[in-house]
Amino acid sequence: MKTFKDSLDQKDFVVTGQLRLHENDSADDVIRQAEILADGVDAVSITDLPYGVLHMSGLAAASLLLPRGIDPVVQLSSRDRNRLALKSELLGAAAIGVTSLLLQRGDQLPDGVLPTSKQVFDTGAKRFLGIAGQLNRYRKSTGVGELNLGTMATVFLPEDDWVPKELMAKVNAGARFIQTQICLDPILLQRYTNFLVSSRITRQCRVIVSIPVLSSAENARWLFENLRGSVVPESIVRRFESASDEAAFGIELASEMIEALPHNPGICGVHLSTTGRPEGIVEAAQHATA
Repeated sequence: MKTFKDSLDQKDFVVTGQLRLHENDSADDVIRQAEILADGVDAVSITDLPYGVLHMSGLAAASLLLPRGIDPVVQLSSRDRNRLALKSELLGAAAIGVTSLLLQRGDQLPDGVLPTSKQVFDTGAKRFLGIAGQLNRYRKSTGVGELNLGTMATVFLPEDDWVPKELMAKVNAGARFIQTQICLDPILLQRYTNFLVSSRITRQCRVIVSIPVLSSAENARWLFENLRGSVVPESIVRRFESASDEAAFGIELASEMIEALPHNPGICGVHLSTTGRPEGIVEAAQHATA
């Protein structure tokens, strides 16, 4: 099975696609969606209860994909687990054959999430990466391949003297790829990644940008108004609202954004998510690379 790590090592530009998991998904639902995504991406990303939305565990989903030759990138957040549970998840992921993990502190739960849950935040992203790095050093000492570790970053406009110290610390702790939060502003993205290039982070770590394949103006406006860390210009929302076919425009917009990314020297890939059909991710990726 070709892994996401293989793609990062061998390709100039990689594509990952996110499973859209729901509380009532069966194993067949997950497999069907993953098989659709696998036709157009280098790896399938599995979320970890984003926004407090309940779904099956990431490791359970990964265990369904691996026997079918589909490489999962499993996200793990410290929001809902203490360090003991996080270490247990890392060991479990390695045992079932997961090779890539996206480790993050996680966002605060939105107001009104039910059932009401206690947020743990026992460790931050750097320490979490350090814990995983310890596992990697053990695996390396025993001749087993190291886990491919990733972390998250938020695109913003830095001051002229900004140095990405937090990201550098995460890279030093073991991160080998960085996935940004959603960004639909190519000019802002270029300015942000210029700092990553000048700081030489991009020589040590591959940077992947999150682009949503939106299916409606309502989804675009929700992201604009609610999703912390995401960059969705109001001009994009207005373009959606004036589109005659919103779903088709969502694919067109994502393709337009993907096509611009290889011209940014700090970017080596894209992570695609969707609020609609998984086929939309494949269509956007194929249209952009045609």
